[in-house]
Amino acid sequence: MKNKALSMALATLTLLPALAWAHAGHADHGPGGLLQGLLHPITGPDHLAAMLAVGVWSALAVRPAWLAPAAFVALLAVGAVAGFVGVAVPGVEPMVAASLLVLGLLLAQRRQLPLALTTVLVGAFAFFHGAAHGTELGGAGQWLALVGMLVSTALLHGTGMALGHAVVARHRWLAVLAGASTALLGAALLVRMA
Repeated sequence: MKNKALSMALATLTLLPALAWAHAGHADHGPGGLLQGLLHPITGPDHLAAMLAVGVWSALAVRPAWLAPAAFVALLAVGAVAGFVGVAVPGVEPMVAASLLVLGLLLAQRRQLPLALTTVLVGAFAFFHGAAHGTELGGAGQWLALVGMLVSTALLHGTGMALGHAVVARHRWLAVLAGASTALLGAALLVRMA
């Protein structure tokens, strides 16, 4: 049973970041609403990889562990609202890619940062993720979509934290592998945008 859980965690941590192409491939979930918001982070591999990385990194290196996920969810909402109301946020895609690079490096190294820096860094990345998603979640049900997106994001953070506590903390190489693959993906996305 333990080997099966380890295999599943390894597959999740190593394969998901490899799929993360910044905002390409989001499925169309209809005109808006709660379901669209719930599904959006799961069908956006960049968001999925970033959320899991925040959760695993938080479990391994952030104290209190809830700080980075809470900052992310709060600033994700602010960024999404900015997108809803049409605020033109420059550099959204490069910042989403940079978030993968930086979060991957932090995870791979299990790097602890001062609480203020953790909050500002994760919050800034979250704002750009929110701005990108806010422009995609427009429509009549955008506020319900936002609620769904925040719930999914929090659940993804929780999943990452659970993986971090249950598996990655016991097998340091998994953190290195997952973080390095996420960071390499972010770097590749940045190079592709250049």
